[in-house]
Amino acid sequence: MKKIIIYSTCLLLLITSCKKGFLDLAPISDTNTVNFYRTAGDMLNAVNAAYASLQNSGQYNAALYAIGEVASDNTEILDAQSGIDISQIDAFTTITNNGILRTMWNAHYKGILACNAVIDRIPAVDMDETLKARYVSECLFLRSLMYFNMVRTFGDIPLITKEIVDVQEGYAFPRSPKETVYEQIIADLEQSAATLPNSYGSADVGRATAGAARGLLAKVYLTLQRWQEAAEQTKAVMNLGIYQLMPTYEGVFAIANKNNAESLFEVQYKKGGFGLGSPFNNAFAPRLSGQIVTTIGAGGGQNQPTADMANSYEEGDQRRAVSMADGYQQGNQFIAVRYIKKYLDPAPFSAGDADNNWPVLRYADILLMRAEALNELGYTPDGEAFELLNSIRKRAGLASLSSAALGNQESFRAALEHERRVELAFENHRWFDLVRTGRAVEVLRAKGIAIKDHQLLFPIPQEQIDINPDVLKQNPGY
Repeated sequence: MKKIIIYSTCLLLLITSCKKGFLDLAPISDTNTVNFYRTAGDMLNAVNAAYASLQNSGQYNAALYAIGEVASDNTEILDAQSGIDISQIDAFTTITNNGILRTMWNAHYKGILACNAVIDRIPAVDMDETLKARYVSECLFLRSLMYFNMVRTFGDIPLITKEIVDVQEGYAFPRSPKETVYEQIIADLEQSAATLPNSYGSADVGRATAGAARGLLAKVYLTLQRWQEAAEQTKAVMNLGIYQLMPTYEGVFAIANKNNAESLFEVQYKKGGFGLGSPFNNAFAPRLSGQIVTTIGAGGGQNQPTADMANSYEEGDQRRAVSMADGYQQGNQFIAVRYIKKYLDPAPFSAGDADNNWPVLRYADILLMRAEALNELGYTPDGEAFELLNSIRKRAGLASLSSAALGNQESFRAALEHERRVELAFENHRWFDLVRTGRAVEVLRAKGIAIKDHQLLFPIPQEQIDINPDVLKQNPGY
């Protein structure tokens, strides 16, 4: 917990130019945090710092694809040079001092405490009350997203909802039951959904909206198997009339279409030497591929699609060629090594500095979540759940499915699990989908992956337990 406290008093604040827009951020390191939270401009910078925390290697830059994809049957680590920590996660040999989990824990609590600083300090600032309420709701959404990722990864976790400035106070926070964490997430998202705008002007595109809050709330309810609430929240998103499926799957991920009509929330990146570019163009390219795949800089060999993933696509599924490749051409030789294409930038600024955003919530996910909730509430032959599922398949160039082929609730479940896998491939959903449906152990063992029952949760970083062993206890089995 000591590092959490240190982070709360040493925020790396990011300053923005309103004329240039939300993404034009530049770090400052000499801000006096005691005197910082004084004006509306200060609060804007503090809110932007909370958003910027999503780009940390302990969040979307690296840790979350290690959990969401590499731990699943979607991707793997084939080259030990790609890193021992991620190789442990891939092989389910994770130890308690795993560096990815340590970084994930610290980065998420750093981001959470950045949100808490805004929420606690903004009441005293003289500024427009409507804007003040919006900033609070943006931070509630971001805090909810971070807690959601943490509670799904570690189970019971410390629940901190206020700014902490005293080291000793930090030692008082034990692991809260996951049920309590989920209660807080739901309450915060309900407030966010009621307060956030449906959309923004061009300078603020990418900020959390009411649709994003409702979409995340739907995913929380789905995780808790609260089917009726999940169905209601997905319907609320649909009723906004803002979102729609992009005409083509390729168009969803085109850099020119960032924050498109299908996007509820994306982690924002901006190439150009500002320290805000995305790393995935290089991280996911094959090692030893030089600049053939990346155009600039070497490949990292991270997050490589498995053979099972490659074979999971139906013939004619247009999503496969957009999402992954089976190899690359080196002169006259084809090098057969699978890699993710979905995040390639055809013109990155430099190595690790590309323009791709990371999709956190998409409208396609909303439709599939609603289809799942409706099916769990009661199977209806060729009902709305079928229509939703088939709308996704139609865009992918696939034939519709009917009750003639999916004649009961269980067969529809299986079809939906498959559709989520190929539609949302490499977007950090697969592991969490398998865990929440109770299918992870069965599916992974059937594919030769040596997972034990207790490994549905990852270990609490050992350094956190060593700092405060009387309060923090390890997950069973580690």
